[in-house]
Amino acid sequence: MSTALISLDVLDDLPAAREALRSRFRERAFQKRLVTLSSGRRSNFYFDSKQVSLLGEGHLLIGRLLYDAIERYEARTGRSVAAAGGLTLGADPLASAVCMTAALRGRALPAVIVRKEPKGHGTGAWLEGAGPLDGGAEVVVLEDVVTTGGSALKAVERLRSADFKVSLVLGLVDRLEGGREAVEARELELETLFNRRDFVSDEELES
Repeated sequence: MSTALISLDVLDDLPAAREALRSRFRERAFQKRLVTLSSGRRSNFYFDSKQVSLLGEGHLLIGRLLYDAIERYEARTGRSVAAAGGLTLGADPLASAVCMTAALRGRALPAVIVRKEPKGHGTGAWLEGAGPLDGGAEVVVLEDVVTTGGSALKAVERLRSADFKVSLVLGLVDRLEGGREAVEARELELETLFNRRDFVSDEELES
């Protein structure tokens, strides 16, 4: 397993940053073995993104690439994104990475954490980090691995119920198992940095 750290110059070269992140995912996150996913489905491969997103260099690469996707979305739509976040725990390091990248570029873009259950004391809040946001502000939902799309859609529902606007879901990897269709059926855009074929071909999966 590679231990060499990336050069920070890579962050200024988006294709190189993407390839560096794909390499780290292949080395650390992708596993070809039988597992039961959070959706309850059985699969012969697994993608544990936290093996990369919780590393310093993974944080830098993920933040850079997701933040670039947000900027491209804003340029294309003319909309202004006020925050980014998603369902805990998978989205937490992604939201932190995007928030940090934005700050390094002189922009305040808060991270929002969507709880799976309301806070058990105090305010009983479902959302963390959303306090400074105005009602109707646009939030980009982040997801680590898109399988059925269920986690992302839970976050979307909770944010919309709090009067925030959500139009875009950004993910790290699309497993190509129906999640895109489920997300787009809710009139949402889905963009992921990679999909399953970036790590294993259809032929390899069936072997």
